[in-house]
Amino acid sequence: MLLPYLEANRSEAGCDEVGRGCLCGPVVAAAVIFPPGYANKWINDSKKIKRADREDLVEEIKEMALAWAVAEASVAEIDQFNILNASFLAMERAICKLSMVPDHLLIDGNRFKSSLSIPFDCIVKGDGKFVSIAAASILAKVHRDRYMERLAVDFPAYGWEKNAGYPTKAHREAIRKNGPTPWHRKTFRLLPEQLTLELETTGGR
Repeated sequence: MLLPYLEANRSEAGCDEVGRGCLCGPVVAAAVIFPPGYANKWINDSKKIKRADREDLVEEIKEMALAWAVAEASVAEIDQFNILNASFLAMERAICKLSMVPDHLLIDGNRFKSSLSIPFDCIVKGDGKFVSIAAASILAKVHRDRYMERLAVDFPAYGWEKNAGYPTKAHREAIRKNGPTPWHRKTFRLLPEQLTLELETTGGR
């Protein structure tokens, strides 16, 4: 059972993002505030839960949360600001969309920055420690997977309905064969051979 809070007697919003390691599509973040002491033995890091179970948990999370929100940073913003800063931007947007202002933020990971004045703690592997962060990871994961499934209808060659944009062998083979789409991140190394080309161009610098 994951922990219900870091500190009692305050409202804490758990925050997490998904899609940082993908080759295409937006980075998606979510924020969740649960009632004090809320516990659910089924909620865990989204990567440790089967897809069907994640889908089932979404409605439970939305029903039980005092507030929840999901937000994105676009491919253009990822290319403009870099993936780390775009992730921070998506999390800040999700926090700002909450229907109530939390007293404190629990951020999955070891870094965070924003323009918000809400205090926060960064918690490494927090999605496996705190129920609010895990719930945020589930909402973000399900939202992004559905998003990529919709994109896959117009770009069926890339298998996004299966790989969600992650750099699988099949995904990279599709890029090699068909080229990148407008949804691919221009600042990402889409193919391994790009490294060779970059080194040849720069002389290894």
